[in-house]
Amino acid sequence: MTTIYDVPADLLIKEIAKELDKEKKVTPPEWAKFVKTGVHKERRPEDPDWWYTRCASILRRVYIDGPVGVGSLRSYYGGKKDRGSRPEKFRRGSGAIIRGALHQLEDVGFIEKIEDGRIITPKGRSFLDKVSNIVKKEVPELAKY
Repeated sequence: MTTIYDVPADLLIKEIAKELDKEKKVTPPEWAKFVKTGVHKERRPEDPDWWYTRCASILRRVYIDGPVGVGSLRSYYGGKKDRGSRPEKFRRGSGAIIRGALHQLEDVGFIEKIEDGRIITPKGRSFLDKVSNIVKKEVPELAKY
């Protein structure tokens, strides 16, 4: 049985995003095409399907780190803000994007909220394991392990 630890994260996240988009499990909100992903960014994402990629990444993060809250995910998706001639300073990522993605993943049934934060459900775990099997079959170097 293949888990998400057996495949590279970038390939897994791309495949999860494709599956979420193909099966219409999540939908980007109206404001998603205008918003930056945090105060540390200068521009909005160039990829028009960035919402699916962020949802896929958040789903993987909850699988690995769960239980997690919005605060820890904001730190994970944060970065250094360019402040001109002053030294750079770390800024956290957008909480509205993370909350919106978590709510959509909860509605699908992949994540559930508990007292300590959010954890992956058995349905979400099987979805991620199914997608990691797909990725493992597509990459010939991984198939031999």
